[in-house]
Amino acid sequence: MEYKEYLPSGKPVIFRGAATALITPFSGGEVDITSAVRIAEDQIRRGISALVVCGTTGEAPTLTRDEATSLVSAVADVSGGRVPVIAGVGSNDTSKSAASAIEASYAGADAVLAVTPYYNKTTEEGLIAHFYAIADASPVPVIVYNVPPRTAVPLTMSVYRELSKHENIAAVKEASGDVALAASLLCECGDFLAVYSGCDEITLPLLSLGALGVISVVSNLCPEETEALCRDFFRGDTVSARRRQFYLLPLIKALFSCPNPIPVKLAMSMLGHASPELRLPLAPPEDTSKLEEVLRQYFPGGNF
Repeated sequence: MEYKEYLPSGKPVIFRGAATALITPFSGGEVDITSAVRIAEDQIRRGISALVVCGTTGEAPTLTRDEATSLVSAVADVSGGRVPVIAGVGSNDTSKSAASAIEASYAGADAVLAVTPYYNKTTEEGLIAHFYAIADASPVPVIVYNVPPRTAVPLTMSVYRELSKHENIAAVKEASGDVALAASLLCECGDFLAVYSGCDEITLPLLSLGALGVISVVSNLCPEETEALCRDFFRGDTVSARRRQFYLLPLIKALFSCPNPIPVKLAMSMLGHASPELRLPLAPPEDTSKLEEVLRQYFPGGNF
């Protein structure tokens, strides 16, 4: 991958703008590669800056290694270098994550996304060693992913300081929802780590502190608007960026009315992009009326 931009430290900027955390379509219990490719192409055509495959929104914990590799390869092929493809490789098994990073790079990923290890609750020293092991093994840059509501293992500033020293750890997806932590991270480590919002509802606040974009759920449905929010901010039109953030807020709230990716997958189905099929333990909600009501406001021509 040819990088267009570098941090002051010399580390590459993987993307600037909005990256969609893609859903993984299923059909009859199998990964629907045809729908995944169609969705990826649609996202690129509509102007998104990057694509994330096999992340939380992509139900990564229930994908086999062969399924994950096939998805990464298919999306990388359809991208053809037009946008970076980022592969989720995180798990609570360091050696498995490191091996997945290697496999993802061979399949065409331009970077990998590694979440803090869940269930195996570790120390700060263990966290640092975990991410260093993945970064040492990975042929492509690593984005570390902080989402303590899901993992119960937070990344603190002391950990971030150490991670910023590794030459192959290039970025952070900050999904703790803690704007003060993001501010400290950007203040102390912004020359060494690109920071991306992992929470759609605070994209603009983090951009205002120096974040370079967002890894987004809502952009599955609204890639143009999410990308435009970032672009407006970068060109100095903060009034328009604020308007777009406020415009998206009701939809974002609806997409997190129950655990992600249940609502976004249902919404994508309602808009005709893919099947609503989930893998257990995820299950569809009993009442979809509120989601349908919100979707009608944003997509009045939809078939609800």
